[in-house]
Amino acid sequence: MTSTGTRPTTRRALVVVDVQPTFCEGGALGVEGGHAVAEAIAGYAAKHRDRYDLVVTTQDWHVDPGHHFSDTPDFVDTWPPHGVAGTAEAELHPALARLFPDASLKKGEYAAAYSGFEAVDPDGRSLATLLAAARVTDVDVVGIAESHCVKATTLDALTQGLRARVLTDLTVPVTPEQGAEARVAMVVAGAELVASEDA
Repeated sequence: MTSTGTRPTTRRALVVVDVQPTFCEGGALGVEGGHAVAEAIAGYAAKHRDRYDLVVTTQDWHVDPGHHFSDTPDFVDTWPPHGVAGTAEAELHPALARLFPDASLKKGEYAAAYSGFEAVDPDGRSLATLLAAARVTDVDVVGIAESHCVKATTLDALTQGLRARVLTDLTVPVTPEQGAEARVAMVVAGAELVASEDA
């Protein structure tokens, strides 16, 4: 008689990164395809909520982020004002009105913050804390923009010892070139890139 042992239980979270009007067409830092991605994420989450033990959202929520904002931005380290706390542009995209996340976190009040792991909930709990409390082992990362905050969140998830996938049709980069660079960086770090239909 042989023992097959027990396999660790997979517990998966959906991390919805910065799906806000400020990053969609017409917003302060609008990315082409942003509105369509917001709608696609909403549809995916509604159809597949049962795949996830935890659904969380992050938002840029800038009060005074110092040199992150600039009147003469270089679009690398400095940017026009965006995601300003308390404005309609900084709220979650209207397409996510029925997402009903288990947790909503905000980041970047007084500093640049790209990764969702820099965000906290209203009680000051970090994304890492919430994932650990829910015993999450795997994260699926979606949102805006793939080349910046999605990439940063994914890389940080890997450093936390989580398995990470990016659902490639549920994110969009600032530019195609930056998106290609981000995908290479994420794969090299150990992330999996998959279409949502294959997740």
